[in-house]
Amino acid sequence: MSDEINKKVINLFSKHNNNIITPEDKKKVKFYAGFNYVKLRKDTNGNKFNKDNLLNYAEKCHYMVTVMRDIDGEIILYSYDVPNADLFKFMKSFDENTLDGTIIEIDKYFPDDLA
Repeated sequence: MSDEINKKVINLFSKHNNNIITPEDKKKVKFYAGFNYVKLRKDTNGNKFNKDNLLNYAEKCHYMVTVMRDIDGEIILYSYDVPNADLFKFMKSFDENTLDGTIIEIDKYFPDDLA
């Protein structure tokens, strides 16, 4: 997914959270399993999504997950490099108390794009 699509989704939810959502936008926002979502059938150019391209994109994608911990009264940040394929496993480790702390931020990046 391109950053342009991500910005549209983020902007749509920002409007939703600020109660400035238009009736047209409201029709696009759905709710399921405790979360708001927007379903996309085509990219911004009107083309249907290509499964192989999306899987290739996901394989290259990593996330820098910043976790805050309070250790002996000192706030410490930990930054984890999490490949896309391991993101659910990483999140589940918080649910199972293997990892603890508060997730502060999740940033998407591509290791190949680093200078």
